[in-house]
Amino acid sequence: MEDFEKKVSLKDSMEIEAENNNCSNKSNEILHLLRRFLEVQQRRAQAYARLKTGFSEYMKSGGELAYQQLCSEITVEFNDCSKQVLEMESLFLNPDYCRADLAELLRAVQIQEKQKLNLTATIQVLKKAGRPSERLVNHENCLFKKPMEHECVHLHEITEAAGTEDAEANAEYDNALKEAIRGVQDAVTTINEHLEEVRYEIAALEAE
Repeated sequence: MEDFEKKVSLKDSMEIEAENNNCSNKSNEILHLLRRFLEVQQRRAQAYARLKTGFSEYMKSGGELAYQQLCSEITVEFNDCSKQVLEMESLFLNPDYCRADLAELLRAVQIQEKQKLNLTATIQVLKKAGRPSERLVNHENCLFKKPMEHECVHLHEITEAAGTEDAEANAEYDNALKEAIRGVQDAVTTINEHLEEVRYEIAALEAE
């Protein structure tokens, strides 16, 4: 009977040790995934920096082709980042990891990143168009009688109604731009809060 108890006790301690080793391996894998996630976020930040620089250059020089090429490259980069994060999210939901909390955290970041990207595109479209009252006039429909002389269809008596219309269009433009900028700032704040949570999780796993 004593022998049997010793064997059972030995078996229990071996199972506990195996379980502890398994937990330790899982912790290391979770740690690796979370570090990879932070690397992906770093790539996203670098892509935004490139986009911002490229857009500033485009606004100065008007190099449409170079800007379009950059937008295509950035789109590929963002898609790849999203794909990687979705894979990590899926792993955290896997019964082997069973960390729905971390999957949820990554999903929350993804949602904010999508919002940030859409609003960044909106800001650039608005800035490219410019304020309605400052947009360049296109003279395609004007009548050219002699070179350097034409009857401009855009000349009209500046009435009070036209002035009000311009002011309303400008106000609408300004509000849309402010709203998009505020939306990007809110998304960045939320993303940074979530990243802080990821860093806390990494610190906790490292301390184990």
